[in-house]
Amino acid sequence: MSRPEPLVLAFDTSAAHCAAALLSEDRVLASRAEAMSTGQAERLLPLLEEILREGGVTWRDLSALGVGTGPGNFTGVRIGVALARGLALGLKVPAIGVTVFEALAWGRDAALVARDARLGQVHLQAFGPAAFAPLTQGMDASLPSLPPGTPVIGDFAETLAARCGGVASPPLVPLAEGVARLAASRLGQDNPRPAPLYLRAPDAAPPRDPAPSILPG
Repeated sequence: MSRPEPLVLAFDTSAAHCAAALLSEDRVLASRAEAMSTGQAERLLPLLEEILREGGVTWRDLSALGVGTGPGNFTGVRIGVALARGLALGLKVPAIGVTVFEALAWGRDAALVARDARLGQVHLQAFGPAAFAPLTQGMDASLPSLPPGTPVIGDFAETLAARCGGVASPPLVPLAEGVARLAASRLGQDNPRPAPLYLRAPDAAPPRDPAPSILPG
């Protein structure tokens, strides 16, 4: 009997969307992305169940889960990572974290990937000969030097490409499919548990006022 093809369900909620893809070996069985600024926590699990039905499989058929770990919206990243960890525990399959940078750069030998960090900032990572680790900087800050013609992918692609000599380019596959393909390529490796990729502190901070005193009864 032939061994069944690995089946990977991947999803991402790191921005204003719910996105998911179901991958069997090299074939995408189902894929969907729904724009939404809120409600990812309520929508994600039903969306995954719809993707499984569309692909004609069940939860127990899965070989692994892939999840986008950011950077992006703090709440959205936590929603995706928490669900991936919980499902992996219940299904007894690995959950593999993939950064948004990696997923958007999938299939490229070199690329600069950008993600809107809000507040006039941008998250960046480069791959290839001029690779650098993820960082956050102001939109007006100078960019690292890149080889001419390097694909620039993601938010502000045209603006950043004009400044660094790159070429604004779309990703080769949708975000969730990129997560799925990278997760599938890492099957059998010693993957750590998915963890959010945070490149800066949350915008909201706890109050600095001291806690009220509790008087004796």
